[in-house]
Amino acid sequence: MVANKLAPKTGYGTGRPNPIDVHVGSRVRLRRTLLGMSQEKLGDAIGLTFQQVQKYERGANRIGSSRLFDLSRVLDVPVSFFFDDMPAEIADKTPGSEEGLSETSTESYATDPLAKRETLELVRAYYQIDEPSVRKRLFDLAKALASASEQ
Repeated sequence: MVANKLAPKTGYGTGRPNPIDVHVGSRVRLRRTLLGMSQEKLGDAIGLTFQQVQKYERGANRIGSSRLFDLSRVLDVPVSFFFDDMPAEIADKTPGSEEGLSETSTESYATDPLAKRETLELVRAYYQIDEPSVRKRLFDLAKALASASEQ
């Protein structure tokens, strides 16, 4: 009976990924993309197929603690990286809280500009610029353009 009460709160048994798993998966994808690593290469490094990496990145499959540890080593980040920047509405609504997770809680990832491939490629290209003064000028230009569009 307890499991039935938890299913709607966590997303388990509902056919929808748990929002925490979606967040962790998106952080795996973010780091992998920033490193310019393919899903296949990441899978090879941790003994998985690229399809399994895809499922992890979508949050369709949960990442166990030992696998999360492996991912942190291959992607050269601390385990805590995968939980960084978790929206409060997700972190505060775990099964131990009073409220359950809403059906729309994963929608924020679809509209999050930091989760878009374009953003990841832009950041990677930015850091490939070797000359610090050129990087700074590009950064200043981007800020100026953003300010101009707000007016």
